[in-house]
Amino acid sequence: MKTVYLVTGAAGHLAAALQRLLTPLDGEVRGLLLPQEAAPDIKNVEFYRGDVTKRETLEPFFTVPEDCETVVFHLAGLISIESAIPPKLYDVNVNGVKNVLAACREHHVRRLVYVSSVHAIPELPDKGTMREVDAYSPALVEGAYAKTKAEASEAVLEAARQGLNAVIVQPSGILGPYDSGRNYLVQMVSDYLTGRLPAGVDGGYDFVDVRDVAMGCLLAATKGVSGESYILSNRYCSIRDLFSYIRLAAHGRRKPCVPLWLAKAAAPIIESAGRTFHKRPLYTRYSLHTLENGGLFSHDKATRELGFCPRDLKTTVADTVRWLLDSRKKVPAK
Repeated sequence: MKTVYLVTGAAGHLAAALQRLLTPLDGEVRGLLLPQEAAPDIKNVEFYRGDVTKRETLEPFFTVPEDCETVVFHLAGLISIESAIPPKLYDVNVNGVKNVLAACREHHVRRLVYVSSVHAIPELPDKGTMREVDAYSPALVEGAYAKTKAEASEAVLEAARQGLNAVIVQPSGILGPYDSGRNYLVQMVSDYLTGRLPAGVDGGYDFVDVRDVAMGCLLAATKGVSGESYILSNRYCSIRDLFSYIRLAAHGRRKPCVPLWLAKAAAPIIESAGRTFHKRPLYTRYSLHTLENGGLFSHDKATRELGFCPRDLKTTVADTVRWLLDSRKKVPAK
């Protein structure tokens, strides 16, 4: 039976890597784009227009021939490093997931892989290593993005309990090539290379290659157990070490890292300036909270049950730098 792979959020960073993995397979690949989004340059993907917040627009995307089975990868979502939940963030990250769940039930999809986030997992009081949980609650996590991802993840688990064949994957901080400018971490690397990032901060996080997360999504589709969650992480890395990897790959200049207390004091000013000049800041009160308190995740379950195996982080950083530098060369001069 022919398989039709449906990928929402087809213009995003992870989708770019996932669609590159899916197209060589024996099946049809469809990507869902917003009406105003440009189609990425990926061969053998048929792109549809729609909006996960508008249920009726998903119908053509989900309608497949009767002799085909459907595997859905729900990647569409908004990322925020703010504390408050704006209506659009909730509409996309929560209501959008519920619309996709309804479409999956109506069209009897074979499997749904929902891309959540490690941010949906409550932090441990001792800042210990976090692992998969059996239930999610917005009240137990900090930040707008985390709260929407927790609520949506619980909706997916509830759908699985009611019979939908659905699994959840939870990436940590995604780095790697193929980004079109939406990824905060790739923006940090880009700003480092262009000189727009004068300094880093003390702290760190778990960074994982986008290509490994894409493979983890595919493994979850084939080997994952319905109703289960799988962390797709790599390892903790300090911002200082990450900067050293960038400098090594780009032969660039050394960047200092300021103490977290100083960054926290400046965060409200940075956030205000970002709103004034319509530029998203890298360092906000929530992102600094994350760099200080999170960052330890175990991918043992995904490795054991799915065969997930992330690559060396230095390779990821080097490939990210190479992608950004090559992309810059391709931009026509004005």
